[in-house]
Amino acid sequence: MSERFTLACALASEERAARKAGARTARVGLRASLTLPPGPLASFGLAGALVPGIDAGTVVTANRIVDARGEVLWEGVPLEVPGASVATVCSAEHVIDDPRERDDIARRTGAVAVDMESGPLAASGRLAGSVRAIADGPERPVGRLAHAATDAGGVRWSVVLKSFLTEPRRAVASARSARRALESLEQAAAALAGGAQACRNAS
Repeated sequence: MSERFTLACALASEERAARKAGARTARVGLRASLTLPPGPLASFGLAGALVPGIDAGTVVTANRIVDARGEVLWEGVPLEVPGASVATVCSAEHVIDDPRERDDIARRTGAVAVDMESGPLAASGRLAGSVRAIADGPERPVGRLAHAATDAGGVRWSVVLKSFLTEPRRAVASARSARRALESLEQAAAALAGGAQACRNAS
């Protein structure tokens, strides 16, 4: 890569995972609603699978980003992350947790994963790519925990508590899947940071 890019993370947990790996990061909030840092950006964080059979922790690197109608928002060379699957990512305007809605979007767009930040970041004209770790899927919806994040990427602890009290099995399973995905994100961030370092050393 010719320029070092910033890993743009919606959530504080994603940002911590990337920083722990030594990557350059910025928190941009849900839907990339916060002020964006200068320079090239990579959309980086958790995502939901739109199709069944994708394990939690699977890393996807995008070669195409589309909206929920299938319109192409960005297309390019996927960022290199060892073991990652190259695929189309859908950028939605709201949380997609209902299995039927996931299936509908997958059939309409050809995407296998969904997030809410890649589209707005693509609109900046500075997107270098999108790397996402799968945290949930149509066979394991998140439930109440899907709405636990604040717009700035923090945590609504009242929502978390209510989730564990009212749907404990789903909440525990979702938390475990998210932990696996964050571990995969840390590994992906290390690979991306290492690639950027190698490019600087070669220049």
